[in-house]
Amino acid sequence: MASELNSGGTRTSDGECRRRLHFVVAGGIGFLVDAGILTLLVRSAGWGPVAARIPSFLTAVSVTWWLNRQWAFRDLRTLRVGTEYRRYIAVQLIGALANLLVYAALIHVQPSLRATPVVPLAVGAIAGLAANYMLSRRFVFMGRA
Repeated sequence: MASELNSGGTRTSDGECRRRLHFVVAGGIGFLVDAGILTLLVRSAGWGPVAARIPSFLTAVSVTWWLNRQWAFRDLRTLRVGTEYRRYIAVQLIGALANLLVYAALIHVQPSLRATPVVPLAVGAIAGLAANYMLSRRFVFMGRA
């Protein structure tokens, strides 16, 4: 079985590497769902950009939960579906908060980033992704591994 060293200096199995890749792909799909619904509601339905984030975020979370349940963590499902889904939403909210805090902190520390907000957005997204994976693995899809 092949493996790689993780940031803690311990080995990570191929299965765990695949799981992480699947999680990232599911997140990318979720981003597209989120962006698509947000754009549709703002441009076509006349919603405000903040109000439109609620259904776009909740739909994206639902899509990523289903994808991660079926693909990334299919062998680690141990909770009833409703309990798992509620925990997943809570984890995603924590990840979204981490994303927002990193984004805001970078803009606060380096005001010139206001001109290119995609930079702190990307760094915040990475922080949110890391938080979401770790918390999903620990509190939602605990399984046997």
